Amino acid sequence: MTKNPSHKRSKRTRIVTGALAIAALGAGTFGAVSATAGTPDAASKAPVVADAGDGNLQQSTHLTVGAATKAAQASLDAAKKENQRITVAVVDRGGNTVVTLRGDGAGPQSYESAEKKAYTAVSWNAPTSELTKRLEQAPTLKDIPGTLFLAGGAPVTVKGAPIAGIGVAGAPSGDLDEKFAQAGVAALNG
Repeated sequence: MTKNPSHKRSKRTRIVTGALAIAALGAGTFGAVSATAGTPDAASKAPVVADAGDGNLQQSTHLTVGAATKAAQASLDAAKKENQRITVAVVDRGGNTVVTLRGDGAGPQSYESAEKKAYTAVSWNAPTSELTKRLEQAPTLKDIPGTLFLAGGAPVTVKGAPIAGIGVAGAPSGDLDEKFAQAGVAALNG
């Protein structure tokens, strides 16, 4: 009588062997499912179409990179005429930086300050020099992340709504910074 060689294997060996077989089968199945998971079916290939007249949609206006660069360059040029070294930033309606130009010799702090002034101006649709006056009634405004309540920021508006902000930093006074930011706004209106 011959004995079956599988009877000689220990219970532990049979469990480990069975677990390995199940793991290999599972890995093969997972691989097959993963390979087809990225393949969209016909229904999901159809384009999503939104009706422009849908009440859930709103059209918005944005500055192009070219327009933002034109405004920033106008601010730098205005500062250069007065021998001032500045940085100018232009942000979109959401406060995202579109372009930042650091003029020759502008201080290292001016980069971040210009962006924050631009963000603050577009967020409140007001020049930052006006916003500094609001701190008297609401001093905690200055605690809002990403803002800087110093003169030097100007909003860019279309039909009264803010679409961008221009921030300037680096001149010896906020009044000069804001004057140069307004030169950028004026370049877009001309």
